[in-house]
Amino acid sequence: MSDWIVSIDIGTSNVCALIGKVNKYSQIEIAGRGMAPCSGLKKGVIVDIDSTAASIRKAVEEAETDANMRVDSAYVNIHGMHVNIVNNRSWMSINGREITRDDLDDILRDVRDIDIPEDRQLIDVIPRQFIIDGYDEITDPVGMVGTRLEVDADMLVGKITSAQNIIKSMERADVKLDGIVAEAFASAEICLTPDERDIGAVLLDVGGSITDVSVFQGKRLVFYDSIPVGGDHITNDIAIGLRISNTEAEKIKRQFELALTSLIKNDQEISVLDINENRKKNVKVSEVVEIIEARVYEIFSLCKGLLDKAGIIIPKEGGVIMTGAGISYVDGCKQLAQEVFDLPVRVVQAGQIPGVLKPEFIASAGMIRYVASVRKGGSRASEIRLRKQEKQKKDESVFEKILNFIKKMF
Repeated sequence: MSDWIVSIDIGTSNVCALIGKVNKYSQIEIAGRGMAPCSGLKKGVIVDIDSTAASIRKAVEEAETDANMRVDSAYVNIHGMHVNIVNNRSWMSINGREITRDDLDDILRDVRDIDIPEDRQLIDVIPRQFIIDGYDEITDPVGMVGTRLEVDADMLVGKITSAQNIIKSMERADVKLDGIVAEAFASAEICLTPDERDIGAVLLDVGGSITDVSVFQGKRLVFYDSIPVGGDHITNDIAIGLRISNTEAEKIKRQFELALTSLIKNDQEISVLDINENRKKNVKVSEVVEIIEARVYEIFSLCKGLLDKAGIIIPKEGGVIMTGAGISYVDGCKQLAQEVFDLPVRVVQAGQIPGVLKPEFIASAGMIRYVASVRKGGSRASEIRLRKQEKQKKDESVFEKILNFIKKMF
């Protein structure tokens, strides 16, 4: 079972769990899927560990049933507002001999030596390339010969409180932690092409109440942050603007899936229940779409503002890639993003990824690909066992007890 990887995406609306692996053709194979509503987060921050743990447990159990497997450990995501990416380099003398796995362990240990603020902790080290005597872009130097070995690594540094709350939530869900993965790395693995990573791309991962904003240039992550706004805010705007319930607002949003009034083909009237006066009333489709358009435009403007403030410039040959379950399914988002960013925009839909049936699972699918492709050396698989094997072991232990009892009698 050593090839299977379990990924858990803790979102502000749902927790998604996947059991999968990357086959020899570099395709993701999904064995089990699970999703559970989550109310333990506010604006991307865990505020209720018990509630979050219950959602994790439910999503994992659903994936276990789907795959007929038992999950003991998993990888989990962390959002941009909780982490920073710090680049660091380290080197060591090899003296012309063959590079060993121990050398790799030593240099990766050395590169972790960075100054970290008291309220933060080192979560992960991602080696981007190894360099031997000036020759770069080496992914695995073990077995090669040289005099000087260097490593160029990205250090994932997170807020202690945020990281510990994630760890505690996993522990209370009775799932051991394999590692914490920055959502930007996971989403990029599955959403960006090699050319987009190299030339320059803005990746917008829009969730329920948080939007991750990451920028890749020169094949590496150069910017990562989040804004506490997402698809749920659109629902709330509709509810307030039309004075209807959030449940009805979400239903209407899903019914029309439009973010541009110019795309309305039939500006019909629809009947809604006024929550204040407790009576039915008619509103036009355009009234709904105007509310959606205003909020979607604001989301993109806030994202663009983050990049402008950081001095990030994307070349005209680059682009914006949008994913996530928050608004990516809404027609007109692409045009609004093009207007705000003045760049080509591409939307990644769930159906474009083998084995991923819903947009909610894109990030967790990306985590599987990330773990399979990026982590070098050591154990990267999650602890999983077949349920029937688990039962068989239990049956064998009972049989052994009976056998030992009989032996004692004689």
